[in-house]
Amino acid sequence: MDMAIGARPTSRPILLSSTNFNSVKRSSTNAPSWLKRQFFGGPLSIKANFKILTTPLRNSVKCSVSEAATEKKLQLVRREGIRNIAIVAHVDHGKTTLVDAMLKQSKVFRDNQFMQERIMDSNDLERERGITILSKNTSITYKDTKINIIDTPGHSDFGGEVERILNMVEGVLLVVDSVEGPMPQTRFVLKKALEFGHSVIVVINKIDRPSARPDFVINSTFELFIELNATDEQCDFQVIYASGLKGQAGLSPENLSDDLGPLFETIVRCIPGPQIAKDGSLQMLATNIEYDEHKGRIAIGRLHAGMLRKGMDVRICTSEDQCRFGRVSELFVYEKFFRVPTELVEAGDICAVCGIDDIQIGETIADKATGKPLPSIKVEEPTVRMAFSINVSPFVGREGKYVTSRNLRDRLYRELERNLAMKVEDGETSDTFIVSGRGTLHITILIENMRREGYEFMVGPPKVINKTVNDKLLEPFEIAIVEVPEEYVGPVVELLGRRRGHMIDMQGTGSEGTTFMKYKIPTRGLLGLRNSILTVTRGTAVLNTIFDEYGSWAGDISTRDLGSLVAFEDGTSTSYALASSQDRGQMFIGPGVDVYKGQIIGIHQRPGDLSLNVCKKKAATNIRSNKDQTVVLDSPMEYSLDDCIEYIQEDELVEVTPLSIRMCKNPKMTKKSR
Repeated sequence: MDMAIGARPTSRPILLSSTNFNSVKRSSTNAPSWLKRQFFGGPLSIKANFKILTTPLRNSVKCSVSEAATEKKLQLVRREGIRNIAIVAHVDHGKTTLVDAMLKQSKVFRDNQFMQERIMDSNDLERERGITILSKNTSITYKDTKINIIDTPGHSDFGGEVERILNMVEGVLLVVDSVEGPMPQTRFVLKKALEFGHSVIVVINKIDRPSARPDFVINSTFELFIELNATDEQCDFQVIYASGLKGQAGLSPENLSDDLGPLFETIVRCIPGPQIAKDGSLQMLATNIEYDEHKGRIAIGRLHAGMLRKGMDVRICTSEDQCRFGRVSELFVYEKFFRVPTELVEAGDICAVCGIDDIQIGETIADKATGKPLPSIKVEEPTVRMAFSINVSPFVGREGKYVTSRNLRDRLYRELERNLAMKVEDGETSDTFIVSGRGTLHITILIENMRREGYEFMVGPPKVINKTVNDKLLEPFEIAIVEVPEEYVGPVVELLGRRRGHMIDMQGTGSEGTTFMKYKIPTRGLLGLRNSILTVTRGTAVLNTIFDEYGSWAGDISTRDLGSLVAFEDGTSTSYALASSQDRGQMFIGPGVDVYKGQIIGIHQRPGDLSLNVCKKKAATNIRSNKDQTVVLDSPMEYSLDDCIEYIQEDELVEVTPLSIRMCKNPKMTKKSR
């Protein structure tokens, strides 16, 4: 079995026999530091009796199956004829597009059936933002093998979804962009998959891009495996080159098949069937929850042992001492793109269970008599929190349906039933709640969903969650990778430096003229950074971040230099007043807009806040003028929900209603204005 490592300075790969490589790796702990650097970190320059071949990089049809997770399950039986896989990747590396091609080529839909792009992104919010937020199940049949596919989110803020899903599968397709290579979320999802002992197939996607560099991407991915302490079997991963948009795949970048056949073959060959205890007691871990108006709560998970029948009495276990009983009213399996009712599900398959109204994620559906719970799902702790409170503005109740603290409390705690990575706590007052999540986007998606459901409320600025260890204050740090054109490198470096960022790496990508910069930066420094970077780079920068670790307090950080323009009184804005007000800064509103005292109506051009009267009308006199003065107003800035949350400071709030998003000064925090 051969393993490929390409030296960075050259494009010709060097193939090492796995025997020699393993011996070098095992002895690496006693090797001198220069050898470690050459072999694992920098370019390879070891001249030894290694076998040098000229075959394409990693196009061997051999592959190994990781046994790390199954060594303790030797008494179990592997079920053939079924494969459970998750597709994981960094955001925008083409997961959902690849799933689309797999569904179409497996004849899930009729030839004359119209299907929109990104079929798996069924949520309205997912389609608007162009991202995957919730993981979703589907299945295809290739020859005689059923392949259960789970599409996962790519943003690090939704990493809790990925962590849950990895409990249901035996292998993952790690999709990597052929130009960008491994990115922050690639590292996160790969780390979790390796910890579970899953088999990994690396898919180099978008191989048809003109600036594709597959050799570099494979070398970077292999180095990532080594950094994450992967086993020898996991490091010997199979590589597939694909174009999800064209629906093509192959074992070498120059020789792609006309369809995804090589990908399907690799899944069947390299991903093991589920290890099951067919004759054991029933065990199924509820990994996901959906809700149906007619069927109620639907628990989704993989059947680990035994058989599950429709109408069966079961035990629902949280721990050894906390169990209750229930009955399965309906049972579904995934076939193609739909849930199909069934009478019986055998161990190893992914199914959906109805009839247990109080089932929670992480609970085990077990045999009524002898059932035992499976280990519960653990996800990483949140790093950012925001305060939710009832709407106290003069416009309260104009647009929203749910405005009371009881409505707000019920909705937030209901979110915890499905969103394991989120936490909700009661605040200092009865109408305030503290919501903690993986990042601002994680909480912003919740806010957007709530406003679409008819809720009206206010949110405060995001704050990081610090820790104190041995009387030392620690704060979360993140790894930020910025992709920026070369001419804007200077302003970006200056901006990140002001926010306590430390550069780790910087490299160019060649023909596209862009530069990748890797920083370690406090999470505090990332709040409001996205808009600032887009401003200094004229909208050309791409920022990706992921949590790294807790480190020592980095010091004070100034995230905003300019103050706010604040409405002086209640009323309706006029063109006459705005004409003089726009000289003070950039406005958020136009004429004819209802405003109230304390509402933020623009950005001041200097530090400090300034109160303005934007409702002033032109005095009506009996003196006739020859010509009315023409008023020319600048176009107001349009801020989205994400922009508003990034903009506000400690003494400011965002008012969220179904139809409007406004910013205002916090009435509980009095502050002198200029």
